[in-house]
Amino acid sequence: MSSSAPLAGQTALVTGASRGIGRAVALELANAGATVAVNYASSATAAEEVVAQIIATGGSAYALKADVSQEEQVEPLMAAVLERSGSLDVLVNNAGITRDGLLMRMKTDDWQAVLNLNLSGVFLCTRAITRTMLKQKRGRIINITSVVGLIGNAGQANYAAAKAGVIGFTRSTARELASRGITVNAVAPGFIATDMTKDLKADELLNAIPLGRYGQPEEVAGAVRFLAADPAAAYITGQVLQVDGGMVMA
Repeated sequence: MSSSAPLAGQTALVTGASRGIGRAVALELANAGATVAVNYASSATAAEEVVAQIIATGGSAYALKADVSQEEQVEPLMAAVLERSGSLDVLVNNAGITRDGLLMRMKTDDWQAVLNLNLSGVFLCTRAITRTMLKQKRGRIINITSVVGLIGNAGQANYAAAKAGVIGFTRSTARELASRGITVNAVAPGFIATDMTKDLKADELLNAIPLGRYGQPEEVAGAVRFLAADPAAAYITGQVLQVDGGMVMA
C-alpha cells in the first residue's frame, strides 16, 4: 500500500461531514485513498459539494442523509454504506451541535438535544457497526470530542457533559473491541475556526492558547487521518489526541 494512500481500498463514514471539521475530515480521508460516505442531517447541497470536490480530485465519495441522534435512522445509514461499499473500515463520529446557555437558564430541550446528538449519536453509530467490524476483525473508530470535555466551559454544561461522555465511551469501547483488531480513539479539538466558533470573543480565547491562534479544520483532519491509518496507528487505542495549540497540557 502506498504511503500516500494508506486508506486505499477502504471505506470511511464521517458523520456530520457537510461542513466544518467533518468536511475537512472527509476530504482528508479521501485524499488518503478511502471511499468516503459523507453523512449529513439537513444540508444536502453542502454534502453534495463535498462529494463533488472529492470526485474532482480523483477520489470516491457519496452522500447519505441521516440524523444520527435518531436510532431508527442509524441502522439504515450503516446498511446503505455496506450495500454501496461492501465494508466499513473507518467510522468517524463527528456530528455535533451546541446549545449554549448558563446552567440556571438552560432549557431541558437544549440539554437533551446536545446529549442526544453529541453523545448518544456516537453510541448509536458505534453499536450499529460493531458487529460488522468484529466479523472483519479490523476497524478504526475515531470519536470527535473537545477540550471542553476535559476542562469544562461556562455556559456549555450540556456540551461539556456530552464531550466528557465521549471520552469515557471511547476508553470503554476500546477495551471491549481491542482483541478483535479494532481500535477506538478520540480527537479533542481546541478552538477551531469553524461556524461553531465564529461568534466567540477571539481576544480572550487567544490569550489561553500558547500557539496564539485558532486551529484550522485541516489540522484536526490530519490527526484523524493518522489514527485511521494502518499500520501507522495500529498500536494506539483508547487515547485522546488533543489538537488545541497547547491550550490543555495535562
